Amino acid sequence: MQNKITQLFGIQYPIIQAGMVWASGWRLASAVSNAGGLGILGAGSMYPEVLQEHIEKCKKATDKPFGVNVPMLYPDIDKLMKIIVDQGVKIVFTSAGNPKTWTSYLQEKGITVVHVVSSVKFALKAQEAGVDAIVAEGFEAGGHNGRDETTTMVLIPSVKEKINIPLIAAGGIATGRAMLAAMVLGADGVQVGSRFVASPEASSHDLFKKWVVDAQEGDTQLTLKELAPVRLLKNKFYQDVQAAYAKGASVEDLKSLLGRARAKRGMFEGDMEEGELEIGQVSGLIHDIKPAAQIVADLMAEFNQAKSEIQDY
Repeated sequence: MQNKITQLFGIQYPIIQAGMVWASGWRLASAVSNAGGLGILGAGSMYPEVLQEHIEKCKKATDKPFGVNVPMLYPDIDKLMKIIVDQGVKIVFTSAGNPKTWTSYLQEKGITVVHVVSSVKFALKAQEAGVDAIVAEGFEAGGHNGRDETTTMVLIPSVKEKINIPLIAAGGIATGRAMLAAMVLGADGVQVGSRFVASPEASSHDLFKKWVVDAQEGDTQLTLKELAPVRLLKNKFYQDVQAAYAKGASVEDLKSLLGRARAKRGMFEGDMEEGELEIGQVSGLIHDIKPAAQIVADLMAEFNQAKSEIQDY
């Protein structure tokens, strides 16, 4: 399947695995890349030396392209970027910040740069910054999200109308039918997160994976907008946040309640009560844990089946 995204990254299918904190280590990234998609290491939850270890292991586990997702707000971002360059990584996804800061530097090193946005406004800024492609992520997505609450179905055609570089859709995509829908709306490829969390290769805790599989429609909610909007499963911590809102909590109260390493506690260490459990709305459509390679194969099989059905109309 050749298009702008497969050609840009040198991959077989226009499927990108999201660089999710506490889930996207070298096992998942290499498995997705070996299956024909683009695996991404999630550097947001890694110390610099940990990122280096994951890059080295990923290079040994696959000879296919893979990338690294780097949140722009990472405190030691210069150290991460040096490791990425020194290790010869050729694809970087940036998020949560101004893409102008690092785009030119990375491109001068021969690195393809993609930036994640949640609105047309930020898509245009990313294009002006010179990025090679854009991920437009809708309100359905898990983890930290946009403040405008624009859904994927509205966001993708809105961004497509305004930009002239390759576009990747994200948010609410866990099936081949959703992949086809995103591409009909104007995307050149899709970024899939939650579906890959429910895989043996994901580095997140098995209890978290079970919660994802057991989740039903309506079991997630976007909250903590005063800090950084984040979509969470409704566990005890989420209920504590809601109780704090009911009491008129201030921003400082919310920061105190959140504390530090709350996401690690939940998604990586398996504290299903007090941890922060970041996952997308589409978790309600995820019913099993299966290998990353099978996820890629199933996405493409369903995509092609749905495409053939549409052609029959």
